[in-house]
Amino acid sequence: MDLVPVSTLESAPRALHSQGWALLGADTLLPWVGLDAATADTLHDSWNQLPADPHLRDGGHYRFRRHDSYVLDNASGALTLVPHRAHWQPVIYNALHGGFERWFEPVEAKVSQHPAWQSLVRHLGQLLAQVKSTPQWFIEAHQFRVDTTGGIGRPTPEGAHRDGVDFVAVLMLGRHQIKGGETRVFEADGPHGVRFTLTEPWSTMLLDDERVIHESTPIQPLSDHGWRDTLVLTFRQHGFQGPAAA
Repeated sequence: MDLVPVSTLESAPRALHSQGWALLGADTLLPWVGLDAATADTLHDSWNQLPADPHLRDGGHYRFRRHDSYVLDNASGALTLVPHRAHWQPVIYNALHGGFERWFEPVEAKVSQHPAWQSLVRHLGQLLAQVKSTPQWFIEAHQFRVDTTGGIGRPTPEGAHRDGVDFVAVLMLGRHQIKGGETRVFEADGPHGVRFTLTEPWSTMLLDDERVIHESTPIQPLSDHGWRDTLVLTFRQHGFQGPAAA
């Protein structure tokens, strides 16, 4: 966290404008969205019940996840959970897992309906609307656990990539007995970038997906079993991605 500049709520939109990414520390995020330590721990506990990702095409068994979709009205702040739907990306953005519908179990209702969870999604969406004005965000939420089953876990098996959305928020929830998992963010059309490791729970990386590519390096265990938990939120202004909207 001390290797890259950490933004305030006021400077984060400017950082996204100027460099395509911004980093929020937990001491900024948590009070802003109304998350106290006990509630944060309660929400994070749901990562212990994530089902296995059934769609890994590299033969691995290291990823667990749940998925929800929302629409946020930026004027009113109304956040609506939409009927459960598949996650879909075009091949141009995800050569490994793109081009087909991926169905995942939904986020548990005790999480998706929790006021703190909804506050988190709403606040981040309205902050990003300061960077790109839009009446609505179409938001996908992904709970991820990557573990070291088989000796290695790959947070981004597709490699350095864009997601085909407007913005991405990557929240670090926790690391347990691992090494690796370095975050790398580079200009999509230039040579410049940053590399660092998110370690602080609830630290948050905001990315302008049209301007930067990102990846996280593989993780390895420091003991018998390790894992890395993240929450990834994507924000798109022109509807959800799907075969008809590609």
